[in-house]
Amino acid sequence: MRLLLIEDEKRMAQALCELLRQERYDVDSCGDGREGMDALETRAYDLVILDVMLPGKNGFEIAKEAREKGIQTPILMLTAKSDLDDKVTGLDCGADDYLTKPFMMRELLARLRALARRNINTPDGSLRFGDIAVSRENLTLSCGSDSVRLSEKEFRILEYLIANQGHILTRDQLAVKIWGYDSETEYNNVEVYMSFTRKKLGFVKAKTEIKAVRGIGYELRYADV
Repeated sequence: MRLLLIEDEKRMAQALCELLRQERYDVDSCGDGREGMDALETRAYDLVILDVMLPGKNGFEIAKEAREKGIQTPILMLTAKSDLDDKVTGLDCGADDYLTKPFMMRELLARLRALARRNINTPDGSLRFGDIAVSRENLTLSCGSDSVRLSEKEFRILEYLIANQGHILTRDQLAVKIWGYDSETEYNNVEVYMSFTRKKLGFVKAKTEIKAVRGIGYELRYADV
């Protein structure tokens, strides 16, 4: 699961990144509000931890702008303020949950798990589209009685395409989602793993396909024929 941390306190950000990675989150970190908004607009993240007091653009502004642009990524807002009005403002701006500093790491992790559960598509935690099902638990792609194991990157590609079904995703968006915001991934890496993923769909005889839209990117489609 890819997580975006927008926090300008360097020591806090470093500590959170280290702990979250120990919990097997893929974490990208931004210390500036404008940079954080740019990263959030890639729609490459499953969760966002957002500080309120930020240079460039504060957390309230980021949350409000994200929701106005139709970005529905769950947001957990962090602040040193404990005033009720600030909590209400954060939630009204579009945050899904609110945690006041200082906090216990166990509580932060519990709140992240709760937010993540809201995005699970089915009771068993699998992702479904067309005639395929993708298991989060064991990274398995299934279609009818056929199944095949996915690599982590193949899983992330299908997870991202299913979460954004009906939308064309650009190569840049895929690169950020799969390899990270600061990655210098070349387009051919995206092409290579897209080819691997298509072969897995073919292996399970799925009618669901990854269609290339010339000059734009990729879209998941189901050909019910």
